[in-house]
Amino acid sequence: MTTYLEPTQASGRALMMRGLTGPVVMLNLLRFRDVADYSADPGLAPDSPISGAEAFDRYVAHTDPFLRETGGEVIFMGEGGPFLIGPEAEYWDRVMLVRQASLDAFMAFADHAAYLEGIGHRTAALQDSRLLPIAPMA
Repeated sequence: MTTYLEPTQASGRALMMRGLTGPVVMLNLLRFRDVADYSADPGLAPDSPISGAEAFDRYVAHTDPFLRETGGEVIFMGEGGPFLIGPEAEYWDRVMLVRQASLDAFMAFADHAAYLEGIGHRTAALQDSRLLPIAPMA
């Protein structure tokens, strides 16, 4: 099973080539690890094991100030589950919609040094994910 946790150079280039202007909403589909894996960033690890969902909550708490600083906000976060229409075996633990003021604002957020210091919570939390940038229809 292929998992997706980070953008590729090709997907980043394709996003920039879309020429999106104005607000962008990021649809996040998130599947958590049963137990968070901090092996890639042990300095962020809590004293005792936590769930992937708890690690992601730490990521959201860390991220929110930097998201707001660049004009973004979480506009929806909810519990996922299996699809009504879609692959029967596929499920997502959580769904999140994040509004960014613009693609440039998103890039400023994603490159913010203080934000990146806590990204290890996201890495520890996720087993798999999808991120779909959505632009309003004209």
